Amino acid sequence: MEFVKKGARKVLGTISPKLLASLLNHKAEGHYIDWKNPKSLNEKILWLSLNTDTTKWTRLADKYEVRSWLKEMGCEDMLPKLYGVWDKAEDIDFDKLPEKFILKTNHGSGTNIVVKNKAELNIEEARKQLNDWLKLKFGWPYEPHYLRIKPRIIAEELLDATKQPIASTSLIDYKCFCMNGKVELIWACYNRSKEGVKVDTHYPDWSYHPELSVFTAYYQDGENKLPPPVNLQSMLEVSAKLSKEFPEVRIDYYEVDGKLYFGEMTFTSATGIMDFFTHDCLVWLGDKVVLPK
Repeated sequence: MEFVKKGARKVLGTISPKLLASLLNHKAEGHYIDWKNPKSLNEKILWLSLNTDTTKWTRLADKYEVRSWLKEMGCEDMLPKLYGVWDKAEDIDFDKLPEKFILKTNHGSGTNIVVKNKAELNIEEARKQLNDWLKLKFGWPYEPHYLRIKPRIIAEELLDATKQPIASTSLIDYKCFCMNGKVELIWACYNRSKEGVKVDTHYPDWSYHPELSVFTAYYQDGENKLPPPVNLQSMLEVSAKLSKEFPEVRIDYYEVDGKLYFGEMTFTSATGIMDFFTHDCLVWLGDKVVLPK
């Protein structure tokens, strides 16, 4: 698999997205995808991405457009405050922004600038970074829904990571894996840095199941130190409501100062090539996904 480098992936993905996806799945799970009979969660995610209409995925994976859908679904109170949206960084009027906020692009992952003190922000460097991120083509050829998102910049409320159930260097990210309108697994991530992240895998009743995870130098065992979220039941109910029309989707949340916040919706978690769950776990989750006929 070493020959499938980044440049080669782009070329191969242009020629045959399914072949590229199958090769990458082989690297993650040890076998190629049977497109006529996909079984694991990875395989079914990729099957859905390349064999169904993903127009709605585009709207809901867009960190700006998803906000209007949350309002339509009656979940507006879960959204962090929105301070602005722009097509290019030059249009941002920093004088109108509060002292603390977060800047991000709506189409990528990790394209964020956390501003804890506006007075210390190098505005010109921030504009350059944001414009560079706007040029990024996010998403693999087998993720066409990302490629259709119009890149924009948004500024949102900066959630206070110090007001969480336990001390964490980052926001605790509760990732709910939903299949056909039901949360089957919650993957909680905290103490995130470039070097690694603590991860806990829970059933919806918050029982701890480390045997479902693959721990590495980067994905480190959180050792069940997270208490159940105060809003766990609301998290499950909202997830059921938002995911009921989709065979699978991951919905992320934060809980700050006792309040539940919506994070994002992801239809191709880890680009559909997850390697942080065991193969048995991926097959078990895949069994929960009912594909359209």
